[in-house]
Amino acid sequence: MTAGRSDEEQEQLNRRWIELLNELRVALPGVQVLFAFLLAVPFQQGFQRIDDFQRTTYFVTLLLAAASTACLIAPGAYHRILFRQQEKPNIIEVGSRFAIAGLVFLALAMNAAILLVTDLIYGRDTVVITVVLTTSAFAWLWFGLGLMRRWQHKRAITHEE
Repeated sequence: MTAGRSDEEQEQLNRRWIELLNELRVALPGVQVLFAFLLAVPFQQGFQRIDDFQRTTYFVTLLLAAASTACLIAPGAYHRILFRQQEKPNIIEVGSRFAIAGLVFLALAMNAAILLVTDLIYGRDTVVITVVLTTSAFAWLWFGLGLMRRWQHKRAITHEE
């Protein structure tokens, strides 16, 4: 037993940690591909011909992808530093917050990349429609559904009491 925790509590913490790691394994390849692509873009022919808006959008997208990468990798580093320090509840809590922040940055980076590509191909009118639709889809699917369910669950619990 660790730090006065029962075997059942320790098993529950281990399950929560494994669930978090599995969720990170889903997000990390996406951010890695996006970040790698963004790092290569300035070296492509034609990059010098983009306008100031596109250059700024590119740079913001690169920074968002870097922030996402940092946040999504942070739980593993945090765990490694605190390994065997009886800090698992804290590691899971902090790791979960990093994961959510990383997903927010990833959603923003992906939508900024869509903005950049759409602006290069079609122009500003199509950009607005496309970015509104994709941002709405990311917000709803990645955050809205879960937050709505969480709110419904909390309401159900308070009505039972």
